[in-house]
Amino acid sequence: MTQPRFTPELFAELKVLALFNPASQQEGIKVHSDADQELIEAAGRLNGKGLVTQPDGGYLTTLGQEAAEHARDLARLLDGSELTT
Repeated sequence: MTQPRFTPELFAELKVLALFNPASQQEGIKVHSDADQELIEAAGRLNGKGLVTQPDGGYLTTLGQEAAEHARDLARLLDGSELTT
């Protein structure tokens, strides 16, 4: 099994997923044309992967909801704020 590659593109996609409100599946986002180019491109890639409904964001798909949840979980784990030893 190959190791995952944490590329700048992957980080940008994670940033876009983090913009969605985890408390509401009915709340979407719009990445405006004057946003950072990396976020504009990341939203397009997420749309191409079927995680968001529009090239500029829109709403999370079912797969996108799952990905965003995993991204939040990973961020919490790496932050260490919820770890107990």
